[in-house]
Amino acid sequence: MAHINLLPWREELHTKRQREFLFTLVGGAVIACLLVALAHLRLQGMIGAQENRNQYLSDAIAQLDERIAKIKDLESTKNKLLARMKIIQELQRNRPLSVHLADELVRTLPDGVYLTEIMQKDDKLTMSGVAQSNARVSAYMRNIDASDWLYDPKLDVIKTKDMKGQRVAEFTLRATQKGSMNDSDNAFSAGDADATPGT
Repeated sequence: MAHINLLPWREELHTKRQREFLFTLVGGAVIACLLVALAHLRLQGMIGAQENRNQYLSDAIAQLDERIAKIKDLESTKNKLLARMKIIQELQRNRPLSVHLADELVRTLPDGVYLTEIMQKDDKLTMSGVAQSNARVSAYMRNIDASDWLYDPKLDVIKTKDMKGQRVAEFTLRATQKGSMNDSDNAFSAGDADATPGT
């Protein structure tokens, strides 16, 4: 006996195609979701790798900044040490000049003149003192001019006053030391004399 399908074949075919379309649509949506998820994971991985690289660079830059700071500190320390060494070398070089200066101050001082104060700045000297007369001050200036270690005497002030019943001349004069004196300002006092200068 022949098999007879009583259901309309077109409706069945339509239903079948609808199912296939839905399966295809769901499958496409699932595949699209998977592709989006994979792309997202890939991008996240790339972003994470780039962030790691950025962090590595930031750490390296921080280390370099620390090293640069240490180098600057070392440079500053080095410059300070070099400046100190230069000062020490200058002092060592000028030490004989100080000895010659002290010796020459004694040699050039004539009788009847004594110094109360000597000030030195670099190679410039300012000397204050008392003399028995103006002529003694002139003799002192001539001695300075003839000196091997001093030159260019210039009288700043000279005035006559009474001291213990005698007329004396108080003076201030300037001179220049031969050679280089780069020390900082120096001053020393020759002391107050209680007695009248000798002749």
